[in-house]
Amino acid sequence: MTKVNLVLLAVLIGCALSLVTSRHEARRLFVELERGEARVRQYETEYGQLQLEQSTWGMPARVEKIARERGRMQLAPGSRIEIVETPQNGTAGMSADELAARATATRAGGPS
Repeated sequence: MTKVNLVLLAVLIGCALSLVTSRHEARRLFVELERGEARVRQYETEYGQLQLEQSTWGMPARVEKIARERGRMQLAPGSRIEIVETPQNGTAGMSADELAARATATRAGGPS
């Protein structure tokens, strides 16, 4: 009977150690999961900030201002601007003034 009790005691101690080990592993994995989720939230926040920053840096008004100030560039007069489009709409080779006149005539109901 004592041998059976000793075997059962050994099995009980083995089960107890196994339980402690598995709980410790589960807690360790849970902490790792929490850290990963915190990192994901941090990256999502940073991504949103970077998108906002990118849209700010690429605003046409900002680009034009920097071009004027740092590059000493200026907008060309309308007579020097020539818009080249595909031949589909019949405006290829027209100057900006001609396009503006055509757009005004179209809006007024004149020929296109």
